[in-house]
Amino acid sequence: MSLLLRAMCHADIDQVVAIDEQCFRPPWPKRSWRVELAASHSHMLVLSYGSLPQPQGWRSRLRIPGRRLPAERVLGYGGMWLVADEAHICTLATHPQLRGQGFGELLLSALIRRALARRASLIVLEVRESNRIARDLYQKYGFQLFGIKSRYYREGNEDACDMRLYLKDPAARRMVQQRSSAIHARLAHADRFSPALQLARR
Repeated sequence: MSLLLRAMCHADIDQVVAIDEQCFRPPWPKRSWRVELAASHSHMLVLSYGSLPQPQGWRSRLRIPGRRLPAERVLGYGGMWLVADEAHICTLATHPQLRGQGFGELLLSALIRRALARRASLIVLEVRESNRIARDLYQKYGFQLFGIKSRYYREGNEDACDMRLYLKDPAARRMVQQRSSAIHARLAHADRFSPALQLARR
């Protein structure tokens, strides 16, 4: 049994929707996930847990869209839109019963690593002003408060914190490398989503 970071597929949608409904008000409708999976600018991932047998021979070259092992359980998910050199983290959540184990941080790290690999210079996101746990996680990775979006969330008319990570900053990239290396070392997993972190850009 193993943890696996990988691209989301259509077979994951029911589990992702079930988590989303417990974490957000309003949750995304099921059709929105289908649209995201078809969009070229959208990068959606899941953290799953289950038996992961490695195919052998010619089977190892097969890539069947939407295929997922029945035993896999989705523990959390994340999503990012990437347009030109700007990335926007549009969603991130772990199952409410599994919080506090580092899964959310692992998902965030994977999204940042992919943004770096695609040569994004900026990552933006919105988070509820009251969500101190999430805000602390983003600050841990170097996100800075850029501004407040008044009454951004329909549920409760709550303000959103506009947070941004400037990837052109060498100090920010070093922080990402340190934090990412630590969480990837702490949680044994396979990663089929984010490439090895490369910080040689200037």
